[in-house]
Amino acid sequence: MTVAEHPLMGLGYVEPSSVYPMHRLTDGDLATASAAVAEEVPIAFVYNGRPYVVVMGTPSDLEDLAVGFSLTEGVVSSGQGIRRLDVVRASHGIELQIDIGSEDAARLDERSRGMASRTGCGLCGIESIGEVLRMPAPVSHTLDITRDAMWRALDALSHQQTLNNDTNTAHAAGWATSDGVLHVVREDVGRHNALDKVLGALARTNRTASNGFIVITSRASYEMIQKAALRGIELVAAISRPTGLAIRLAAVSGVTLVGLLRGRTANVHSHPERIT
Repeated sequence: MTVAEHPLMGLGYVEPSSVYPMHRLTDGDLATASAAVAEEVPIAFVYNGRPYVVVMGTPSDLEDLAVGFSLTEGVVSSGQGIRRLDVVRASHGIELQIDIGSEDAARLDERSRGMASRTGCGLCGIESIGEVLRMPAPVSHTLDITRDAMWRALDALSHQQTLNNDTNTAHAAGWATSDGVLHVVREDVGRHNALDKVLGALARTNRTASNGFIVITSRASYEMIQKAALRGIELVAAISRPTGLAIRLAAVSGVTLVGLLRGRTANVHSHPERIT
């Protein structure tokens, strides 16, 4: 099958949501209707002309995604490490074409070669697991947050999820200052993408991520804690329960992890001393 013949090519690569027809069933009726749904598209990260990884995500705020992913995955150490960024939309998906410096490129190339050399081996994954579970430097304690600030940020986030309000499909991540005021909100069908977009937006506007905290509308997995800690975030609050690995990572990296943030209740799994 050629690219032109592929039934999924060329669909949904522009707008974050689209309206699709459907049939609505009830006990005694069948009616035609339509609904807004979030688009999910392949997004390829291409560094210095070489493909690195493809993620599935929402085609919005793609520059933020490119910067945030590059930072949280350790491709570059700062936003200034990205020399050029182009978003290229094509029939097969979206390419984020990113130019990085020679030192970062050499490190990325070594990482890619190491992954390729282990493909098919009997003990495949031993070294790559160590890479996946890399430990961020422990965050410092410079931020104190009241309970009311967390309630305020959660309430504001629910009102700023424009894509999810249309589709009931997308995750959201928000960055709030210690008073609970949300300054950045991003959405995506992928929860990791939503967080990367927030962190990328902060880096692109030269805001210090560690001056605030993160609220997310998904579970808090270890990758979410890892990404936040790498950017110096001291508190992550999620509306769902965290995983055990996320709790352990938060404990050793100094991150305050809050789960089941619902209304005016929450569970604090690590470092409660930041919540006043």
